[in-house]
Amino acid sequence: MLSSKKVQYPYDISIVVPLLNEEESLAELASWIRTVLQEHKLSYEIIFIDDGSSDSSWSVIQQLAQEQACIRGLRFRRNYGKSAALNTGFQYAQGEVVVTMDADLQDSPDELPELYKMIVEDRFDLVSGWKKKRYDPLSKTIPTKIYNGVTRLMSGIHLNDMNCGLKAYRNDVVKTVEVYGEMHRYIPVIAKASGFDKIGEKVVRHYPRKHGVTKFGMNRFINGPLDLLSIIFISRFSKKPMHFFGTMGLLSFFIGFLILAYLSIVKLLYSEYGMTDRPIFYLGILSVILGSQLFLTGFLAELVARSAPNRNQYAIWEYLQIKKKKEEDDDEEDDD
Repeated sequence: MLSSKKVQYPYDISIVVPLLNEEESLAELASWIRTVLQEHKLSYEIIFIDDGSSDSSWSVIQQLAQEQACIRGLRFRRNYGKSAALNTGFQYAQGEVVVTMDADLQDSPDELPELYKMIVEDRFDLVSGWKKKRYDPLSKTIPTKIYNGVTRLMSGIHLNDMNCGLKAYRNDVVKTVEVYGEMHRYIPVIAKASGFDKIGEKVVRHYPRKHGVTKFGMNRFINGPLDLLSIIFISRFSKKPMHFFGTMGLLSFFIGFLILAYLSIVKLLYSEYGMTDRPIFYLGILSVILGSQLFLTGFLAELVARSAPNRNQYAIWEYLQIKKKKEEDDDEEDDD
């Protein structure tokens, strides 16, 4: 007899809220979430992640936790970044559906019931919000459009707003993915690489910022593309680096070999002189050297990958266990 047991979760929704210096917004955000979810009769927990705030945000969280049992708080000793906050919140989340949202009141809790429905009833692995109408300055909206276009092209995931902070996930998605550095922008890419490819999108309301200042920084223009390249490379070649470096190395070596072979034939058959003065000669030498180095890099990376402790760790979706005959006989005796 085959059996597959459904996981029971303590809450319908876990809301993970990373924050940095948002003391004015927290009480209003918690009240707004409570009003919406109680109206829809959904059990929930709110996990505030204080990412090293220098204002009184943590004091506000402590006060809210005393007043409402559904509120939990985590505080970092210093600012580690949004990715670290989200990854930590994911570890503590106990809801069937995990929703991330910003603490600045620009994300609307009114979207929570519909996001929950899309995960539970429509069976999406991940649903990303789309701020179709934004209230951000042009210095933020124009780079965001460029960033989304490049990410769609490189990842093959057709989301209009990859970096929207309002997203919903099935619990096993957040327990599987690992977010670090500044890779929170690419959680859909990481999730797809882990096998969670049913990714949806929902148009969500976006409100102007009421309190504080934006934490948007210009460094995302440099770090963002580098992180995307890292994710794509690791997801495709982390367990088979020789396939990438070896292919590139052999291709480069072969091109260099053809160039040098051509020059050698011309020298021997047609008695051409000054071969070493030609730029193509140096291109051939460079291609051979580069190809050898790439191939050697792939070989060393393959040795490292084969020695890694997680070389045979894979994301398992479901497990069906066959009951032992003795257990079935015992069950039949109990029925009699």
